[in-house]
Amino acid sequence: MDAAGQTEPTAAPGLVDRMPPTLLVLGATASVQLGAAFAKTLFDDLGSGGAVFLRIGFAAVLLTALWRPAVRGHTRRELALVLAFGLALAGMNFIFYAAIDRIPVGIGVTLEFVGPLAVAVAGSRRGLDVVWILLAASGILMLVPLTGGDGAMADLGADGIDSVGAGLALLAGAFWAGYILLSARVGSVFEGGGALALAMVVATVAVAPFGIVQGGASLLDPALLAIGFGVAVLSSAIPYSLELEALRRLPTRVFGVLMSVEPAAGVLAGFLVLGEVLGAREIAAVVLVVIASAGAAKTAGGPPVRDP
Repeated sequence: MDAAGQTEPTAAPGLVDRMPPTLLVLGATASVQLGAAFAKTLFDDLGSGGAVFLRIGFAAVLLTALWRPAVRGHTRRELALVLAFGLALAGMNFIFYAAIDRIPVGIGVTLEFVGPLAVAVAGSRRGLDVVWILLAASGILMLVPLTGGDGAMADLGADGIDSVGAGLALLAGAFWAGYILLSARVGSVFEGGGALALAMVVATVAVAPFGIVQGGASLLDPALLAIGFGVAVLSSAIPYSLELEALRRLPTRVFGVLMSVEPAAGVLAGFLVLGEVLGAREIAAVVLVVIASAGAAKTAGGPPVRDP
């Protein structure tokens, strides 16, 4: 079973089977963050909406070809669940791309990661989880000050972080939290990855109007389409495959701790691909959120669920 409670496909023997599971998780994390960084290179030509449209659209094609989902044979309630699942997926990706259009990728990933962290500690009565909440909150406040120097609401966060972009990243995290909760419900009524494929199709339809308006005729540019396909592979096909294999061989707590390095990986990907350099305060905030996420994953016993 995968993190969403779904049946895993049987992996073909090969290089992936011989790789250590920790390396698989780290490879998946690196792939996702490189995908986000390369997606940002499309923003000047397509806008964030056009870029996310290509990313989700190609992912939908890949997943549909893999799982060949069927709509028939499901109740209206099950299809409504898939619809909600797809809308959560669309909101999470569309808002996150809008966020990193205004703030560095690493900061966006850090703030978005608060969503799965909140799910991990929700309803917990362990005193230690309070520590993780306080650490994460401290990191967020370092990135998003509530007021400017004159007492008015700040237009920019610490070290020039755009507050609108930061707010969008936090909102994307809320959609990620909703996606996690819906993923568990979908996994209890659907077998295999058919629901994921259908949800990705729903997400593609939901973002299409925004993507087409922003991207326009540039969406037909072969070079941009090639990059968009590459982003979909980096953000979906590669990490999903690696994580499924890793989950076969790793305890979920260890898997969750390893995934918690994702904000740091976002910082590195932003620097390598986009030349985004963070200040000392921003890096300290990322470290606090990484520690909080790793601690919560270890004590809560469950990894965050990523969209495929």
